[in-house]
This record gives sequence, C-alpha cells and structure tokens, in this order.
Amino acid sequence: MDETVLVAGGAGYVGAALCSELLDSGRRVRVLDALLHGQHDVADGLERAGVEVIRGDIRDAGARGRALEGADVVVHLAAIVGDPACSLDPELAHEVNVEGSRALIDAARSAGSRLFVFASTCSNYGRMVDVSIPVDERADLAPVSLYAEQKVTIEKQLFNGSSGVLPAVGLRFATVYGVAPRMRFDLTVNEFTRDLWADRHLEVFGEQFWRPYVHVRDAGRAVRLVLDAPSENVRGQVFNVGRSDQNFRKLDLVALARERLPSGTFAFVERTEDPRDYKVSFDKIRDALGYDVTMTVPDGIDEVATALEAGAFPDPFGGRYRNIP
Repeated sequence: MDETVLVAGGAGYVGAALCSELLDSGRRVRVLDALLHGQHDVADGLERAGVEVIRGDIRDAGARGRALEGADVVVHLAAIVGDPACSLDPELAHEVNVEGSRALIDAARSAGSRLFVFASTCSNYGRMVDVSIPVDERADLAPVSLYAEQKVTIEKQLFNGSSGVLPAVGLRFATVYGVAPRMRFDLTVNEFTRDLWADRHLEVFGEQFWRPYVHVRDAGRAVRLVLDAPSENVRGQVFNVGRSDQNFRKLDLVALARERLPSGTFAFVERTEDPRDYKVSFDKIRDALGYDVTMTVPDGIDEVATALEAGAFPDPFGGRYRNIP
C-alpha cells in the first residue's frame, strides 16, 4: 500500500503492537518517540522490522517536522499515560498531552496529512450514575482524572471545528492488557496476573467498579481497520474500542485470574482515589466497521501467565514495566 503512517508514540505499549499491524498491511511506517521509559530495545526491534524510527519528542518542532514529512496519516499515541503518571508531574502531563498534542495537530494540518487518528480513552466517561445501561459515544463526557480531562480537551479541539480542515478520528480505548514488546505491569489485568503468579498478596480496591478491557493487539487492529476504511466513513467520528461483553468488575478479574492461578491470595480493601465506574457499549465500531476482538480477558490472563512462567520478564516488578518510577 502506497501510504506512509506516522505513529507518534510508536515504541510504546500500544504503539509497537500497532506498528506490526501496519507493516503487515504493507504500509510504510514511521515512528516518533521520546523513549521516555527507556524502551531503546523496542525502538531497535522496530527498526530491524523495517520501521523508520525518529527518536524525538512531539514538543520539539524540528522532530515533528522530520516525522511529518511525507506522512499521509498520523496516529497520535504519544502521551504521559494514565492518571498516576499525570498526577506525579501535572506540568509535564499538560506540556505533552495538551500542548504537545495541539502542536502535532497544527503541524499535521500544515503538512497536509489526510487523516489524524487520536488515541483517547473510555475513562472520559468518568463515573456513571446507572451502570446497568452501557454508555455509547453519544454519552456526556464526565472525566474524573487529569489524564481523561486532557484527552477530552483534545477531543473537543478535533471535533468542534477548531482544528480547521484536518480530518480526524477519535478512538476511545478500553483499558488495555496483554503481552507486548513494551510490556506494562501497571495495567489491571497484567498486574493482577503477575501478582497472583508471583504469590504476592494482591490488594484490590474498588472491586465493584466496572471497566471495559481490550487486548493490546486488538487495540492496534482497530487503528488498522480505521485506516483501511473509506475516509468518508470514519472522518469526524469517535469510536469506543473494545467489545461489549468485555466489561468486568475488578472482582470478576480476580475470579478469572484465580481460575488460572489458584494459589495466589487477595483481599478487597477500601480506597477512594479512583472513583471511575463505567460500563461501555462497543456496538458502533462493530456495526460501522465490522470490528471484533480476537482475545478475551481470560485469554490475556493465560497469555501473561504463560509468558511469566517461561521467564519472558526476568524482573516483572522492575520499573521499566510501569509508567511511574
């Protein structure tokens, strides 16, 4: 396919998996990544696979210019990801997630990119009043975390007309899990699986709260599906990314993980710092684009446990596997 795709944040957790999808589709792939988490090995692996990697920051005008030269499509994944990381350094989070995103949007418009795909989050829905009715893309956004607030800010810029003529698509990803080149163990499914596998006592808070989940490779597949679709079918649209039967409470995740790892111990504890509680409908992406997942949460638990048992991560509690020190 005669198309060059720039993946900002392409050496990250979702980004590296996405790059594999794009290479398989025959596209030329370029990555712009600051390698904030030291994932130089991931960047090297991408280069060996045929990806052009620019080691740079989206806040750097020179790096943006080099990355956007000849790019037909921009997929924007680069961010300070997750509320813990944003809360640790709110100023940096604003610089990257808001100002950096705005600069990349402006540069992509000036460069003539045909499509800008923005990675957002289902956390934008915040805390639902009635979790018996899954929310869809038409629901009010009520973010309760700094990270989600910043995502909502950029969504509004892209879809209220203030970004000029730049055609854009927003993808609100469910919480991601699974094995990936830039592995993370600070994500719920991966963390629960690791702790039970390691016989660590797992403490779980907010066990009644609902979240949707999607495998990291299925997240990448959703981006590819958007790029494969006729532009008129996706531009100006926002899609939740996941599958409706993959909404779970944390207590459900513990039960599923213990089916695979029955020896681990756990306790439900009282904490109030994360009030998010939302059940999400993914009918739109299914009906409009024919999207479905290939992995379920039990599949992901087994995948992570199998990788741990095989020694794929010699120190799964090491700092390289999370987004905060």
